[in-house]
This record gives sequence, structure tokens and C-alpha cells, in this order.
Amino acid sequence: MLFSESMKKTNEFLNVYRNGKSYADKNIVIYVWKNDGSRNKLGISCSKKVGNSVVRHRFARLVRESYRLHEDIFNSGLDIVVVARACAKDANFFDIEKSVLSLAGKARIMKNGGDL
Repeated sequence: MLFSESMKKTNEFLNVYRNGKSYADKNIVIYVWKNDGSRNKLGISCSKKVGNSVVRHRFARLVRESYRLHEDIFNSGLDIVVVARACAKDANFFDIEKSVLSLAGKARIMKNGGDL
């Protein structure tokens, strides 16, 4: 990811959960919080309820790739946490990509007001 970093520490996730705003659809929930930096931080969370480790890592790869492909249309200075819902285990790349982009539009974190 060119303009972003990965979120790794638990307290970073908790800060976004507590202070950020959430947006949801059937596959994912996105939490967004403005940080003080110039780069975005992307965190991905997927519980064991979603599936085994193969399914969870596949979900993380799909989210990371859909974000990477559209990274240039996101505003900067954001902490973004993507949380999987149970039906995300059956979703393909296009479903995840559509969910990420539609929720980013709802959250108004895309440049040009969320329009593609």
C-alpha cells in the first residue's frame, strides 16, 4: 500500500472502535476515525465465528487488495478498521470490493464527496 500503513496494535483498534463512527452492510462493518497524520492506517479484523484461518486470511487478503486498488480515491489522515461479518466467508472479491466502496461513500471518506 503506497499511501497507507497497517494497523497492528490493540490500542489503535480500540481507539477507533471507541471514538470512530461505524457503517455496516451485510458483509462488513467499517469504523472510521480521523488521525493526526498524513497517512491512512488500515486495520482488518475477522473473528473465529467467520471461519477457520484459511477463510479469515482470505477475507483479509480480499479487503487489502480492494483497498489497494482504490487507495488513491480515499482521503488521507484516517484510521480505518474493516470488520468481517459472518456472511463474508461466502463473499467473492467483487462483493467485498463493492462493500468497501459503498461504505466508504456512506462514510464520506472518498475524494470528490464519495463519487467514483
